[in-house]
Amino acid sequence: MNFLRAQGLAVGIAETQDALKALTMVGFEDRDTVRATLKTLFTGSKQEQQVFDRCFDLYFVSAEEFKANQADIALARQEYEARQRELEERLSVQGRPVDLRDDLKDVYARMPQSERDHLKDVVDKFSEKMKHAPKLYEGFIRSVFMKSLMEQQLLLEDAAEGAGQADSDADLMFRNISRFREADIPRAYLLIDQVTRRINGEIVARRKHSGRSEALDFRRTIRAGLSTGGALCRLHRKPHHSRRKRIVMLCDVSGSMLRFSEFAIRFIKSLSEVSDHSEIFLFSEQVQRVNPFVALQNMDLFSSYVRTSGVWGRGTNIGRALEAVMAAAPPVLTPNTVLLVLSDAKSVSLDQAEVSLIRAGNAAGSVIWMNPIPEAKWQYLKGVTRLRQHCSMVPCGTLDELARACQRLIGG
Repeated sequence: MNFLRAQGLAVGIAETQDALKALTMVGFEDRDTVRATLKTLFTGSKQEQQVFDRCFDLYFVSAEEFKANQADIALARQEYEARQRELEERLSVQGRPVDLRDDLKDVYARMPQSERDHLKDVVDKFSEKMKHAPKLYEGFIRSVFMKSLMEQQLLLEDAAEGAGQADSDADLMFRNISRFREADIPRAYLLIDQVTRRINGEIVARRKHSGRSEALDFRRTIRAGLSTGGALCRLHRKPHHSRRKRIVMLCDVSGSMLRFSEFAIRFIKSLSEVSDHSEIFLFSEQVQRVNPFVALQNMDLFSSYVRTSGVWGRGTNIGRALEAVMAAAPPVLTPNTVLLVLSDAKSVSLDQAEVSLIRAGNAAGSVIWMNPIPEAKWQYLKGVTRLRQHCSMVPCGTLDELARACQRLIGG
């Protein structure tokens, strides 16, 4: 189940319990039956089914393959542990292992032999000089280690990305937006169009199905009864009028947040149930109100527009941005307004941000915060733990999560 969750599928305790009950009934003898049973319980869309099939084929193999894989895993684990011991025994400074973070120790254990030999040569070369200036050379050697290991870490990450060049649409839906390559962007835009068309279609169908309210329209009912001599043969009910929500978007465009904000705006723009009269504010250290036509109608030019606006690429001051929204004239926050914040909640002056968010929440009908950081990491981020108490914060790190958040935004 952890393997499925790591691939983006929502598999919780309840789903796991249901799976155990179902497998107890159908048995484990037939592989296809097990696949169909679990797929029914764990997936709800075509994209999720594709992800599940890929995970199932990687995880469930024949007995012979399983034994061979276990042997390979055991051998790899032994080699990994030997390299970890090598880092502590051979690569030491004055008898002490080089002080490195755990993740960089892991990178060292996965480095090719040539790179490990290079680091050993560095230690040997400066071992004599350590006697004369131990603190100076210890810091130097450590910096060489850090630089080499970080370079290897980047190479490993690039290799992992390169292995996914032929990723399916399902992979792209569940991949973190921050990991998108430039070549993925056009396909991601097409996915957004497909998903929003589906959401719009589902909403229209549901509205048609429940297009009447429960309130009786007495005037129409009585008028219709006149044609039958006063017999109320047919009851007329008042039509259900759905009001499109007015959105005020506060978009963080500091540094790497621009791409996320652009994807989120594309989703919102494509949803027919969102008001065309939305207000948009861009912010980093400064705040700039944007013409909605520029942002929502010309998305192909949006990124260029932001980069030349003078707001992009700076630090983040959420408190100042919220104050600017509340100070807009005429007022843009009303009880009928949804304030939508697109940000990772990393900001200077958190005290000001928290106070301003409370004030904005009192002025608006509701505040929804779309956060691109995975929810599992929220507990480690001070800004998130403080600000999420005063709004409805939802994870939006992937296209799938963005789609779910937008459905929630429009009551879908």
